[in-house]
Amino acid sequence: MPSLTSIWRRSIQARVVTSTIVLSALVISLTGWALLRDVATGLADGRRVAAISEARSGFDYAQTQLDAAVETEPATQSQTLTRMVDSLTSSRGAKRTYELVLEGPLSKDAGQVPVRSSAAIEQGSLPADIDKAVRGAAGTYWRYSDLALLGSAEAEPSVVVGSQLRAPGTGDTYAMFYLFSMEDQQATLDLVRRALMLGGLAMVLMVGGVAWLVSRQVLDPVRLARRIAERYASGNLEQRMHVNGEDDIARLSTSFNQMAASLQSQIRRLENLSRLQQRFVSDVSHELRTPLTTVQMASAVLYDSRTRFDPQTARSAELLKGELDRFESLLADLLDLSRFDAGAADLELDTIDLARVAKQAADDPVVARKGIEIRLVGVARPAVVEADIRRIDRIVRNLLTNAAKYSGSPVIEIEVAQNEQCVSLSVRDFGVGLTGDENLRVFDRFWRADPARTQGGTGLGLAISREDAALHGGTLQAWGRPGDGSEFVLTIPKPEGSAKFPAIVSVFA
Repeated sequence: MPSLTSIWRRSIQARVVTSTIVLSALVISLTGWALLRDVATGLADGRRVAAISEARSGFDYAQTQLDAAVETEPATQSQTLTRMVDSLTSSRGAKRTYELVLEGPLSKDAGQVPVRSSAAIEQGSLPADIDKAVRGAAGTYWRYSDLALLGSAEAEPSVVVGSQLRAPGTGDTYAMFYLFSMEDQQATLDLVRRALMLGGLAMVLMVGGVAWLVSRQVLDPVRLARRIAERYASGNLEQRMHVNGEDDIARLSTSFNQMAASLQSQIRRLENLSRLQQRFVSDVSHELRTPLTTVQMASAVLYDSRTRFDPQTARSAELLKGELDRFESLLADLLDLSRFDAGAADLELDTIDLARVAKQAADDPVVARKGIEIRLVGVARPAVVEADIRRIDRIVRNLLTNAAKYSGSPVIEIEVAQNEQCVSLSVRDFGVGLTGDENLRVFDRFWRADPARTQGGTGLGLAISREDAALHGGTLQAWGRPGDGSEFVLTIPKPEGSAKFPAIVSVFA
């Protein structure tokens, strides 16, 4: 099962849907928070205004009752205040939304001030700051607080409004407080909060669904194009995309189909040209075989009889023989390249020892005639690979012959190295070397380091050698530096190895 990281990295639809849901949730959350704050502020302000208005009416009524009372006896005054509290708390309907607290007279010691209350209010529910403000000066004061009643599990939010009352007969001062419950406003706010949460969740899910649907409508044709492109890559050029409508996706599908048809036409034309070229090379080579053989026989007769000719004619016979040999070699190389280009080259695999191949190559007569010293390194240990002995021998002798003819080096070093994956055979000379541009072009067909050189090889030996190495699943690489010589490294994988890890490191790397 693919991991979330893999899904996120490979699926555009997953990224689009997830990003849309996250951004939508963020926007909806901010919007809901702002709306909830405005609703809470509006409910609190409305309740506060109504509470202050109702409390002022109660304060005026209480002050009127005190003004009308002329009793100065404490017992009579206490009864009047109790009746006033009962009147204020029972005259506002069956369901009372506030509680009443009356403290006083305030002239007594702060710790012994009598308190009359309409309910069993828990001590400490009355805010200390508003109590101090009411006792200190006349006026109406308010603030938000929590109303805690004895026997209640939780405190209820409330608005506390307080003011002073004065008894004209005795001159005593009282502090009167209205505690208005905001339970209804809190319930409304909870309802709005739940509605916003459920609505926001539903909105996020709907936006996510819309994003999934829209992204699917856009990405399905893209996925289809990807699958068809993969089929094109595997060689199936007959597939086409379905075109529905005239929108951008339909035009993309039409353009994709046109591109596929054009590619198919071009590939077929190139295949025809390749077949014609291969047939041309094969026909020309075949037709040239007979006259070339005849000319070679005649040239051999002339070459063998050159001692009886005058010097000019003898030299002409030698040149004719050399150029015919070169022409025959060029024809054979061209045939080999045509097989590589056509993909018709095959291998006759056998178990061979590259160390033994290196030892045999050291006895090459070309090297012996040049008087070049051969150094063998790493040939004491067998280096066994599965390869075509004819092609491997051709590669090694080609590298050795090039070093002997064109490097100008008195010493050629052949080194065999191996590891668990592959075997490498390198041919190193200490002659003129290669420049940076020559390192890149040395395997090009018909390329020569000296463009003015018309004698020598066909210019195809290294190109064919690289193709032979690639046919084995290996590599042929070159390094060199002017004045320090050059090095060619052939790497062949072992039967259970890989040619990705060369067994030898060049001194020029």
